[in-house]
Amino acid sequence: MSEFTETSKKNNGPYIAIILLLLLGLAAMGFMWSRKNSQLNACTVENTQLNADMAGMNEMMQGYVGNMSNDLKTDFKNMLKTYDALIAKDKSKADSLNVQKAKIQDLIDQLDQNKKMTASQIYKMRKENETLRTIMKGYVRQIDSLNTMNLKLTSVLDETTTKLNTTTQERDDYKQQAETSADQVKKGSRLQAFNFSSGGYRMKLNNLPDPTNRAKQVVQIKSAFSLSENPITSSGKKSVYMQVINPDGKVIQSRTSNTVQTENGVVAYSDKKDIDYQNQRIDIAIYYDLRGEELIKGNYKVKIYCDGNLVGSDSFTLK
Repeated sequence: MSEFTETSKKNNGPYIAIILLLLLGLAAMGFMWSRKNSQLNACTVENTQLNADMAGMNEMMQGYVGNMSNDLKTDFKNMLKTYDALIAKDKSKADSLNVQKAKIQDLIDQLDQNKKMTASQIYKMRKENETLRTIMKGYVRQIDSLNTMNLKLTSVLDETTTKLNTTTQERDDYKQQAETSADQVKKGSRLQAFNFSSGGYRMKLNNLPDPTNRAKQVVQIKSAFSLSENPITSSGKKSVYMQVINPDGKVIQSRTSNTVQTENGVVAYSDKKDIDYQNQRIDIAIYYDLRGEELIKGNYKVKIYCDGNLVGSDSFTLK
């Protein structure tokens, strides 16, 4: 009998060891589950506290935000006065200057309509203010290149009073908003063509071109203009495209494959010129040889494209 008992104990030994190992594993898993659950509860409490801090921060900053909104509005109005002075100085740029005025007026309207702007909205508005101010300074340099005009660029924004004490999460939000405002910067980097001189040319006996407004005499169309200085656009090699539209609304071109992708889709062009743009004003002339093609009488339109944008237009009449 004792021999049978001894044998049973030997046979049950491995099972007992396995059971002990399982119990230890269950105990370890229970401990880990309890620990993770505690961490999750701690994160939930911390997240709730951060949300409460965020709400309190917005409430605390409300008074400062109101003052900053008024400062921005005053600054925008000062820029409108500057543009009015620039238009009075050089009316040839009135179209492009009025485009910038419209952008500024739209921001003023936003400030008037939204009396309780958040700190992040004010931050985005300040970035747009900086971009528009950079563009305005570029126009001032163009128009007042000989220092004949002394414009006082005023700003009531005090950088030392607009610093916000924000949480790390808020700063990350501001960074993301700055990235989304890249589209506004892109619009501000668009070039402008001005000082146009377009028309038809005949060829004199000495093979020199001579301007003419007679449709039957024209053998060449020329459009001369200037591309504006723009410190925030990309520099380097660029292609400038000239589109000439006859009185019937058809684009004059030697090959139907002459097309270019623009902001308004694919458009046909008559001829193009490659330039090296270094953010400074540059004078350009683009020629289109008719190669025996006869023109009709009437009004012709000229459109200039660069970087996929319509940057300027002109017209001339042939009799």
